[in-house]
Amino acid sequence: MSPLLRSGLIAAVAALVLDQASKLWLLRVYELGPRGTVQVTPFFDLVLAWNTGISYGWFQDAGPVGQAALLAFKAAAILMLGIWMAKSGTRLATIGLGLIIGGAIGNAIDRLAYGAVVDFALFHIQIGEKTYNWYVFNLADVAIVAGVAALLYDSFVTPDAAKRPR
Repeated sequence: MSPLLRSGLIAAVAALVLDQASKLWLLRVYELGPRGTVQVTPFFDLVLAWNTGISYGWFQDAGPVGQAALLAFKAAAILMLGIWMAKSGTRLATIGLGLIIGGAIGNAIDRLAYGAVVDFALFHIQIGEKTYNWYVFNLADVAIVAGVAALLYDSFVTPDAAKRPR
């Protein structure tokens, strides 16, 4: 196994383990559900949300057939990203793809285990009487966003010759 592929696999496993460990701890040990909203800072709360849709809660009312279709799409995407990762020519792109794969697998595990993705992190800001909330998310989502950012950065700063597949 090449060192580049190894770094991508390590990123995928790390993202998956951190995501699943955080969710299991919050659900089973900390018991976030019965606690309701837990204020951590004036701008960050822990709150349990079950996302049956995809990004930002889209397609939440898709039903069992829609859930199966989402899982099939996710499996195909993970396979394609894995092929891309195996052929990647830069460490940053390989790690970014690993983060995306690990995050996608983490959310897929939730969907299989619970029928929904476990989201728990909520950033918000209060301006006057109005509170503005960001979307509720989890560590898998963070890994996916970081992976996409790594791919974008790599696409702009790495010379074309270094990006050629191995």
